[in-house]
Amino acid sequence: MTTTAAPAALSREQLLKLYRNMVTQRAVDTRGFQLNRQGKIGIAMGSEGHEAVQAGTGLAFKSGRDLLYPYYRNTGLILACGFPLADLFRSQLARAGDRSGGRSIINHVTAKDLGIASISSIIAAQCTHAVGAAWALKRRGDGDRVVFCQFGEGATSQGEWHEAMNFASVHELPVVFVCENNQWAISTHISKQMRVPAVAARAPGYAMHALECDGFDPVAVYRTVREARAHAASGNGPVLVEAHCYRFLSHTTDDDDRTYRTRDEVAQHRSDDPVPKFERVLLEQGVLDADSVKAIRREISELVNRTTDEIEAEPYPEGHTLYGNTYAGSDDAWVH
Repeated sequence: MTTTAAPAALSREQLLKLYRNMVTQRAVDTRGFQLNRQGKIGIAMGSEGHEAVQAGTGLAFKSGRDLLYPYYRNTGLILACGFPLADLFRSQLARAGDRSGGRSIINHVTAKDLGIASISSIIAAQCTHAVGAAWALKRRGDGDRVVFCQFGEGATSQGEWHEAMNFASVHELPVVFVCENNQWAISTHISKQMRVPAVAARAPGYAMHALECDGFDPVAVYRTVREARAHAASGNGPVLVEAHCYRFLSHTTDDDDRTYRTRDEVAQHRSDDPVPKFERVLLEQGVLDADSVKAIRREISELVNRTTDEIEAEPYPEGHTLYGNTYAGSDDAWVH
């Protein structure tokens, strides 16, 4: 296990891209929880505390070349990889124009043209899918293409994760495994899942390169994931990246985290909240001033509000499409 060395500083454009993505994540999360409480969507899942990990990982993703196999807590990452905000709300609000026809559970998005694969609710299933895609890239001889596989630390307790790690290592596949370690697998603390101090400590058992980074710092995440991508793209085999972060909200709107952790614990981690923390850095470095911060926040808030209103006005899918994309041939399951 190693830590990444810091390359040259990021450009102002890159820093602003990170910041805007993080602020957008927070705004989308807030709107999702509001829509759920209004009875307009069945469930919402926040990424609060994960913004830096997902923004930094997305900045290292090469659109048009790389493939992404995400898990369900993916808002910032898919947006950073080019997924349209309007399509995100079409998915949440189950509208007919959704890429899945309004028939998939929240956050289970897909966009073949963007290299974003659909996911399964089965924990860690995307890991074996990602490895299969990486194997295909290697067999075809596609150069400078990498598969990003995203998951939480809870997925590392599943057999599929270990199978994927082993297979990727044996065949030296171009995969970057990105673990967003927020310490809680729904209600199970990491101390109840593993005896090793970090997920990255498992990598040597697969003879796999591993990197750890501060998941509250988007620049650190970007540098680490970029290094991991370069390693994998050069034919050196897979890399396990572990970004240490924290989940500030309940697992979903259907979960009450007060049943398994105290408010004091959550409050202790709030000083590391990545959004205001990164904002302070940009202010201190002169990348932004107070007026710019207010303008960006206002612009994104207005964009999220406007997009929500526009998508809410779109129609739901027609009843006759219920069996679409399920059976070959006719959409009607009862024709034959």
